[in-house]
Amino acid sequence: MTFIEAPSPNFEARKSPPDMIVLHYTGMPTGEAALERLRDPASKVSSHYLVEEDGRVFRLVPEERRAWHAGVSFWKGETDINGRSLGIEIVNPGHEFGYRPFPEAQVSAVIALLADIRSRWTVEDGFIVGHSDVAPDRKDDPGELFPWKRLAEAGHGLWAEPPAAPGAPLGEGEEGAGVFALQAGLTRLGYDSAPSGKFDAHTTAVVRAFQRHWRPDRVDGIADGETRARLIALLRAGG
Repeated sequence: MTFIEAPSPNFEARKSPPDMIVLHYTGMPTGEAALERLRDPASKVSSHYLVEEDGRVFRLVPEERRAWHAGVSFWKGETDINGRSLGIEIVNPGHEFGYRPFPEAQVSAVIALLADIRSRWTVEDGFIVGHSDVAPDRKDDPGELFPWKRLAEAGHGLWAEPPAAPGAPLGEGEEGAGVFALQAGLTRLGYDSAPSGKFDAHTTAVVRAFQRHWRPDRVDGIADGETRARLIALLRAGG
């Protein structure tokens, strides 16, 4: 791949090779503003790559170094997500500044970048996630308009579209075995959702994050039959 070199000073040494990729949207009015912030020493944030809407790919931090993109986060029992991951910022204004679909040139560039990264590092499909997956209480990106299905069809990440399973929807305030099983499944997939049997505000945030990634047509935090069926299918697929 061809990269535009735009070094950021915001990084440190890794303790182990990366085995995870976290996708973000920039959430700023322009790509130029995002690139400036990711390279500003005072911001204390960075990513390994930034992908512009026209498909240009900027390289900010060497893959062998630990960039500062995930913040307080969790996936499959790991809390130092920066330490094990590569971060890709995808230019999009985000929900605050006019969220919009991701252009074809940009999506194609992200797919090519993922293939390039995975030619060097071992990253399983279940470890290609969004910022909202690893930080559901804080983040919404890259959001429900990001084409996760397209990435999976290209061989990067998990996807499943099984028929909806029967059963009453589960929502905030409910308790019982069904909630416990839901939380256990979300935990097994990777989320920070320790089973308690109580559908609390955090569970709602986790379900919403799951839907943004794997059931984007309706993101409401309610675990209906379709949401639960997709979770089960993803676990069976190796999530």
